Amino acid sequence: MSGPRPEVLAKLTPVLTRRWLEPDAWRIETYERLDGYRALRKALAVHPDDLIALIKESGLRGRGGAGFPTGMKWGFIPQNDNKPHYLVVNADEGEPGTCKDLPLMTHDPHAVIEGVIIAAYAIRANRAFIYLRGEAVNAARRLRNAVAEAYAAGYLGKNILGRSFSLDVVVHSGAGAYICGEETALLDSLEGYRGQPRLRPPFPATHGLYSCPTVVNNVGTIASVPPIVLGGAAWWRSMGTEKSSGPMIYSLSGRINNPGQYECSMGITLRELLELAGGMQPGHELKFWTPGGSSTPMLTADHLDVPLDFESVAAAGSILGTTATQIFSQHDCPVYATYRWLKFYEHESCGKCTPCREGNYWMVRTYRRILSGQGTYQDLDTLLDTCDNILGRAFCGLGDGATSSVTSSLKYFKQDYLDYIEGRKPPLLSAKELVGAH
Repeated sequence: MSGPRPEVLAKLTPVLTRRWLEPDAWRIETYERLDGYRALRKALAVHPDDLIALIKESGLRGRGGAGFPTGMKWGFIPQNDNKPHYLVVNADEGEPGTCKDLPLMTHDPHAVIEGVIIAAYAIRANRAFIYLRGEAVNAARRLRNAVAEAYAAGYLGKNILGRSFSLDVVVHSGAGAYICGEETALLDSLEGYRGQPRLRPPFPATHGLYSCPTVVNNVGTIASVPPIVLGGAAWWRSMGTEKSSGPMIYSLSGRINNPGQYECSMGITLRELLELAGGMQPGHELKFWTPGGSSTPMLTADHLDVPLDFESVAAAGSILGTTATQIFSQHDCPVYATYRWLKFYEHESCGKCTPCREGNYWMVRTYRRILSGQGTYQDLDTLLDTCDNILGRAFCGLGDGATSSVTSSLKYFKQDYLDYIEGRKPPLLSAKELVGAH
């Protein structure tokens, strides 16, 4: 296969990833040599409200999955309320297939730190927390080292760079619960409670950490702030689409020749990403894929030319999510893939609400029956009915996300289910694995 076409290569826009391959990229000396902390000096010279206006004008949207406008979220924080304000960075990356935040924190931690300082200044916060997934030991070490370097250089602490603004940053490692990626469960965990989602309203903007105004942003969102401050809103908008501006890190995995992180202008298609990644592996043809992790409805080869931005993916019936693009071929079974994802969601359910706790438990057992050759036609109706009772009725997005692969796989690949039920496909699970399914 020949290399990518020039027009496809032009869609590679390394902004957040441009320092990753530098020797000692995580050290402050390297970061400062490559424009590091220049944006902070520029930000501290303007009024905080001007920074919020800049982020709004840039069109930056959350990189954690929901795509909520970042400037709008910052603007929700009430001012002159005589309460402390907090900034919390959601670094609890744990969804199957999602892997863009860990390399960001590991290879370029100071980009996150600088973004934290600018965001905290904008929302008038003097304390910030980076909540990191407990298993991410190396990233935690890099972040803590970067925080120590930033304190030593005068970028953190009292009167930063001679200004009246002060900020302390805490890197907190969680205990490895997927539910803590949900922002209110994260806040409860940070306060020392069991990580479970809160009832909303009230929202974190007014009643967040310690019942005070709080902004919760994803790692990629925060790391995007310094480039926007340096380059300006128009430059950021020159990449991406009108409503989904800027570059995005697309994490490609699966049946492709060159899996990895590809930072491209939003709106690139899977066909173009596959071209950049060297195409499908020999003997494999695209069958199904996820645009944003296991909690987003799967798409098929018919969606190769859907622009990968928030609006276009939603119009195609899925969610852009975390742009964790998992690629599956004709040698992969959508029924078995859904079963494996459901096992994850069953295990990670916090148990607070009945639809998610019970629904995922019973759906896993239904899939075991189908994959062991003991399924019935009624099982398919049961799966859809269970999803209908979870979607929109669960306490948080974990329950909703768990239904995505079930409903989408039944929509596009019902025949694969029928092949197991009618005996055309041999069972994938043994009788031993079926124990506990009834």
